[in-house]
Amino acid sequence: MARIRIQDENREITGAEAIREFLKPFGIWYEKWDVAGRIGPDATNEEILAAYAPEIERLKVAGNFVTADVINVNPGTPGLDGMLAKFCKEHTHSEDEVRFTVKGSGVFHIHPEGGPVFAVQVEAGDLINVPMGTKHWFDLCSDKTIRCIRLFQDMSGWAPHYVESGVHERYQPLCMGPAYLPAAGIDSVVKL
Repeated sequence: MARIRIQDENREITGAEAIREFLKPFGIWYEKWDVAGRIGPDATNEEILAAYAPEIERLKVAGNFVTADVINVNPGTPGLDGMLAKFCKEHTHSEDEVRFTVKGSGVFHIHPEGGPVFAVQVEAGDLINVPMGTKHWFDLCSDKTIRCIRLFQDMSGWAPHYVESGVHERYQPLCMGPAYLPAAGIDSVVKL
């Protein structure tokens, strides 16, 4: 399940309802979809899209999305480092970025207007959107594996529009888990 880390406040938010409530004022929606038993571990992209067709169609209507695809990234993906370099710097998109994680995990850092920078770790079963024009960046977790359904309003996909603030350099691309949580009163995240 997703979790949120607000590094500058040394705070973490867990639980689907608490996550939804935190994200809502920023125009970000979070949903939890069933993964267990719905698709096999070796499902093809077509099988994944078919398994989630009702949810995809609902989102297409609600968000004016015209297409969906499946991205499958792992350590053996050709050009992985170059691909990750494009998205680990603060940027925006000219449409919503919508992802449902089928396998693996990653971290969206969000830098909203009028709000703190926060990290949303997504795992299998998590659906999140990053609204058009919202500053953000993305990193994979240490296993460098993620498989996601993505939805697009433009058939050409998302193009990053980089911002000059460089805020991303102050935040570590760490995935969160029990070992990540700091001891009481100690901020285990190094700030540059």
